[in-house]
Amino acid sequence: MADDIVKEQIYTIPLREVKEAPRWKRSKHALKVIRSYLTKHMKAEPDMIKIDKTINEKIWERGAEKPPLSIRIRAAKFEDGEVQAELA
Repeated sequence: MADDIVKEQIYTIPLREVKEAPRWKRSKHALKVIRSYLTKHMKAEPDMIKIDKTINEKIWERGAEKPPLSIRIRAAKFEDGEVQAELA
């Protein structure tokens, strides 16, 4: 397989800081927080992080105003530097 997994990790990402955003922008802000968290912890570039649609659906499940307070994510980093994140 050309893309071997270098690192695979399960993270519980706290989304408490999303409450500081305006109410109608909270779910959108939550996705930015997830991307920045994975950038920091997986040591990857922000444009190399691929977020699965299941994460997006979980964040937007209760609408734009009420994202979850935390989310569990399985992230895998490949040799080419790409990080794929999916719901754990």
